[in-house]
Amino acid sequence: MTAATEVPVPDIGDFSDVPIIEIHVSTGDRVNAEDPLVTLESDKATMDVPAPLDGEVVEVLVSEGDRVSEGTPIVKIEPGEGTLTSPPSLLSQHEPEPESTPTPSPATAPAPATAAAPDAVQGAGPGDVHAGPGVRRAARELDVDLSTVTGTGPKGRITKDDLIAALSGPGASAGAVAAGTGIPEIPAQDFAQFGPVQTLPLSRIKRLSGPFLHRSWLNLPHVTHHDEADITDLEAYRKQLDTDGKAAPEPYRVTLLAFLVKAAVATLKEFPEVNSSLSPDKDALIVKDYYHIGIAVDTPDGLVVPVVRDADRKGVLELSREFGSISSRARDGKLSPTDMSGGTFTISSLGGIGGTAFTPIVNAPEVAILGVVRSRTVPVWNGAEFIPRLVLPISLSYDHRVIDGALAARFSRKLCQRLEDVRRLIL
Repeated sequence: MTAATEVPVPDIGDFSDVPIIEIHVSTGDRVNAEDPLVTLESDKATMDVPAPLDGEVVEVLVSEGDRVSEGTPIVKIEPGEGTLTSPPSLLSQHEPEPESTPTPSPATAPAPATAAAPDAVQGAGPGDVHAGPGVRRAARELDVDLSTVTGTGPKGRITKDDLIAALSGPGASAGAVAAGTGIPEIPAQDFAQFGPVQTLPLSRIKRLSGPFLHRSWLNLPHVTHHDEADITDLEAYRKQLDTDGKAAPEPYRVTLLAFLVKAAVATLKEFPEVNSSLSPDKDALIVKDYYHIGIAVDTPDGLVVPVVRDADRKGVLELSREFGSISSRARDGKLSPTDMSGGTFTISSLGGIGGTAFTPIVNAPEVAILGVVRSRTVPVWNGAEFIPRLVLPISLSYDHRVIDGALAARFSRKLCQRLEDVRRLIL
């Protein structure tokens, strides 16, 4: 008989003692490679630990609520044939939420990358409650025993509204608290009375990122500044490099995104406030002397934002190769929490789709995000005649507590100037 393989926790970045919030398999289950075994929840993200091979689970070595680190053994799998159908755990990840579940507040779900403070992974209890790190931290600060709180979230998960309702007394409800914030719930409707409907569960990525985006939108005073850059010369240079890249021994694409990253980094160095975050007490600015640029990537399951680290130390060609690798791993669901944490500034490009402008939501705790859409050819007067020029619209959304309109306009104009003259990218 083949010896069982012990499956440890893989590299989860700088985290340790991360709680297990869900176990997807039991002894005797057959699994396929990449099927989720357990789910971990850090202060940065929720992460599934996948099975490394097909086979049968012969022993589960952990329990829900246990705290694990990289290398901690979680299950033993005897190599063999996997299951022919998706295990129940996969189905449970995409169950529609009960109709009675209230609309989640910005803190209901665990936040994706860069969402919470590092000490938020310390739970209020070992494994007797189902709650995210933000809720556990709030419970500690408010001296609330989470075992006495009834959760109204999916699978009995305790939300922050549940926590506030518990503090407000037995007559309070999560929905009432939400309405008390001044943001009333959208009334439920029976859409089926008007015609045929389908109920399609949100993907895991959208369920996680939705509350995070909601929180950013509610907590940050968003303003968006629009500008445009003449990239006629830059595009000609990009096409030349792209032709060389396709002919390389290991072909790669040179995209406009690589130039956008270089221009953004150079401009962030000139305007360091844009490469900062507010302190937790909101009374100081934490200016970062490193340049980790988040790149919004469209995947079949939703938008993810992997981070290109030390972008200031990489050239256009190196960035282009890295973007190819990032996009591939993002579409295959191979990004880890570490890949999506630590960003200082984000770029969201819709250039491959279209549009004339949009308002990207700031990826808090960052203070600004750059949005770009498809470039277009327009007639430009040169003093004697109209000539066709390729123009790229840009949209800079920013946190008005940190960045005012004048700074946003100067930053955007300098960024455009660097795109208009490729020589400025080295300055």
